Amino acid sequence: MQQHIRYCCITSVTRIEEGAVGDRRVVITGIGAFVPTGNTPEEAWQNIAAGKSGIGLITQFDRSIVENQIAGEVKNFDPDEILGRKESRRTDRSAQLAVAASRQAFADSGLEITADNSYDIGCIIGSGVGGIGSLIESVQAFLERGHRAISPLAIPRILIDSSSGKVSMDLGLRGPNFNITTACATGNNCIGEAAEIIKRRQADVMLAGATEAAIVPITIAGFNNMKALSHRNDDPEGASRPFDADRDGFVPAEGAATLVLEDLEHALARGAKIYGEVLGYGHTSDAYHPTAPMETGEGAAKAMVRALEDAGLTAKDIDYINAHGTGTQLNDMAETKALKVALGEEAYNIPISSTKSMTGHLLGAAGTIEAIIGLMAIRDNFIPPTINLETPDPECDLNYTPNVGVKADVDVVMSNGFGFGGHNATIILGRYTANGTSN
Repeated sequence: MQQHIRYCCITSVTRIEEGAVGDRRVVITGIGAFVPTGNTPEEAWQNIAAGKSGIGLITQFDRSIVENQIAGEVKNFDPDEILGRKESRRTDRSAQLAVAASRQAFADSGLEITADNSYDIGCIIGSGVGGIGSLIESVQAFLERGHRAISPLAIPRILIDSSSGKVSMDLGLRGPNFNITTACATGNNCIGEAAEIIKRRQADVMLAGATEAAIVPITIAGFNNMKALSHRNDDPEGASRPFDADRDGFVPAEGAATLVLEDLEHALARGAKIYGEVLGYGHTSDAYHPTAPMETGEGAAKAMVRALEDAGLTAKDIDYINAHGTGTQLNDMAETKALKVALGEEAYNIPISSTKSMTGHLLGAAGTIEAIIGLMAIRDNFIPPTINLETPDPECDLNYTPNVGVKADVDVVMSNGFGFGGHNATIILGRYTANGTSN
């Protein structure tokens, strides 16, 4: 295996000299996930396909101190078991989850990392708020016991790029390494930019992922005071209801999901299994408001159009859309308008769903788990549902696959991610075929 990978690395130098920048195809060869619906991609997907919610009452702190008391938490996660007790104590929960999901993804890919190929493998692990739990702990320690109480590891635990650095050290990845923070568009940007790095021949393989561990009082209170969260404390599983007329906000969630992206030639040379292909990527900025989307959906629509153009596809080629679909009044109306602007009349014909109705909103990590869900939809030819969609909203009049998933031919998936600050990022994933066309 080591000799084979060394050969691939040598030939990659030849390709850099002879191939055109951007002519590489990028495929997905490994996936990993620790999210509210499961601690593997398969477990998470099976629950989502069945319409089973992972949302419940908050257990990570005394929930009586906050008004909104529900969240999507990762269950049965033991960082001591994964990282060892000493290392887990030195690491914020966001990085713990990132390492766990990344180990899964690389094990799934079957890729061996050696001294010969380590500089050709990089990673981008993004996050919306990074080590906010560690930040709060440090602030409390300082206020209660003074500056001597602050751990010398406080800063590494807090920094948003710590997860990407931690994963690279854990796996031995010496290629391009950085984090992206674009609020709730982070996951899609990580996948899109990782694919671009491979296309421009700065790496043969990239781990693309995102992580979030923000189920802490300050974030819950902050989102609540913005009027962004659902108040259905008495019905956790029914609280996240994207596109429903009675929606009253999103449900915060935590977790990490990662994908191994690989140059197609590199993947074929080592006989890797292929989940799908990154076909297109588009991103724009609303330049409009700190938290609200453009009411017309113009910026989000432009990101979708650019992703289609990048993929060389039209609206008729899209078989399923995993919507951003947070369950807030403004987002769901704006996304519906954006879909109509980007896709025209075809928007009414494409099955859409928001799987945040089951996972909750993983903030920066939402895009990466939703990309994995898209790959599973392609694998199983199945459209997952939007649960809790009980009362149609006249302003949201597309096919959101209400409550029950459906069998369908799925070859091409569009996935949307929109974030505070006006960030819009869309990726398009397709079934891998040798000739490069999926439909």
